[in-house]
Amino acid sequence: MRMRGMGNTGRAVVLALGAALVAGGCTVQGTGPDGKGRAPVHIDVSRAAPPGHSSPEHSPGGHSPEEHSPEGRSPAERRPSSAPPARPPARVLWKSGDTGRDVRELQARLRQVEWLDDGPTGTYDEPTGQAVSGFQGKRGLPRTGTTDTATWQRLLDMTHEPGQWDHYLMGGQPAAAPDPRCLTGRVLCISKSSRTLRWMIDGRTVSTTAVRFGSQRTPTREGVFEVYWKSREHWSTLYDSAMPYAMFFSGGQAVHYSYDFAAHGYAGASHGCVNVRDEGAIADLYAQVRNGDKVVVYQ
Repeated sequence: MRMRGMGNTGRAVVLALGAALVAGGCTVQGTGPDGKGRAPVHIDVSRAAPPGHSSPEHSPGGHSPEEHSPEGRSPAERRPSSAPPARPPARVLWKSGDTGRDVRELQARLRQVEWLDDGPTGTYDEPTGQAVSGFQGKRGLPRTGTTDTATWQRLLDMTHEPGQWDHYLMGGQPAAAPDPRCLTGRVLCISKSSRTLRWMIDGRTVSTTAVRFGSQRTPTREGVFEVYWKSREHWSTLYDSAMPYAMFFSGGQAVHYSYDFAAHGYAGASHGCVNVRDEGAIADLYAQVRNGDKVVVYQ
């Protein structure tokens, strides 16, 4: 647009005045069609965004730049995340040298998953520690050989509740109270309910050992008997098997040592005899018992 009637000097003055108005944010008074003044127009350039930048109202997502900067976050948001706390080690339940019924249950369950061949004995011995270590290694647990809560839970998940005689598969159970008929004289006092034999003299228990009996097809007879024959190296011609330290009390039924009972525990049964699995115990008993001593077999 050309400015008529103005020289170069006049045009320069007008341009300078316009620039000053824009830079200073001044109010420009306009004139309406009737020649009267109209509302002033306020030009505010103090908040103008620099070239290439959008205003806060038009930023992506409708957020201001302060909300995207580290300084605009709360102290909790600016704090660096910490690593999760380390898990505490599993609590040890049983270890080498421990004894008791809980150890028997551990051993019975280890037998179920075929990590232990012997026992249960009720003592956390070397074979038990080796069995636990093998079980742990197979399941990706630390091979400590001690039973902690993680190992025990894994074993519980893989096994069922052992029965009463699973805990005492190889003996070691407490003896039942003696039958009243056992309280006088020299007596082999044999309880079927507790599967034990007490050697008693005048009401005093001299020794106790685990025993097993015949099956349902060949039951051990109950009642009061007496030892009528002892045979140190007896051999059964009927069953073609050894019967060491045999002390016969009722026909062909005798108290004697059993290799099968020693090897398999209560997993088997006799043909009616009273089997003993502890060879040392039966040897001592055989040396003390005489022909004529009483034998009481009761429930």
